[in-house]
Amino acid sequence: MHAATDHLLRHFLERVEPAVPLVALWAHGSLAAGDYRPGRSDLDLIAVLDAPVTMEQWRRIKAVHRGIDSPLAGRLHCSYMARQELADLGTEHVSWAHEQIFRRPVTAITRRELHEGALLLSGPPPAGLLPEVSDQELHDFVRTDLRDYWLEKTRGRRRWLRDVWVDLGMVTVARATVTLRDGRLISKLAALDVLAELGAPESVVADVRARRYDTPAPVLSRFRRGKLARAFIRSAIRKALSETSG
Repeated sequence: MHAATDHLLRHFLERVEPAVPLVALWAHGSLAAGDYRPGRSDLDLIAVLDAPVTMEQWRRIKAVHRGIDSPLAGRLHCSYMARQELADLGTEHVSWAHEQIFRRPVTAITRRELHEGALLLSGPPPAGLLPEVSDQELHDFVRTDLRDYWLEKTRGRRRWLRDVWVDLGMVTVARATVTLRDGRLISKLAALDVLAELGAPESVVADVRARRYDTPAPVLSRFRRGKLARAFIRSAIRKALSETSG
């Protein structure tokens, strides 16, 4: 593991354990999948607690995250799940992400990632604690996310001038297509190869790859890139939804 990332995670664990009744701490996403890029990838964590977060613990959690002194601290995201609430996919859990504290569910994709290969930072593994996600639950979540979130986001144009929307949108639609097609979760790196199979614009794929993996960047204006990315994502989502309606 990258030295600064390892230091950040150790420091976070030292600070969070006295603040809340920690049962386990797991990493998922790029860090667990072996596709982590320091300073570019998020550090996605799940903390399991003995009981739901109280208002006092809410304040402690916020203080812990705000008090972390690291260039990577802004990319550390963590949801705090009470042991009694692990089974309910709809429960909204206290979460810290993008330097804010709020409540959100822990998705079917995150739960599947944890079962397939969580990085254990503290406590027992997900098996035996976190109920498994069925293939149907995973399928339903991905379809709903594509239809109700991503397809809606393609209605506007301005957001597609930003790197983050192009990068995440392109990778998400490729990963979702594979999950709907055969039930697998794939990494962001693998998603870039899938984009070529789906007929994505080569220049946009190269642009995304360059930002994440330091490959040669194409000469592409933000306006041209945004137009191509938005059109492809809309088309790919509609195709994925029509081909996987079950």
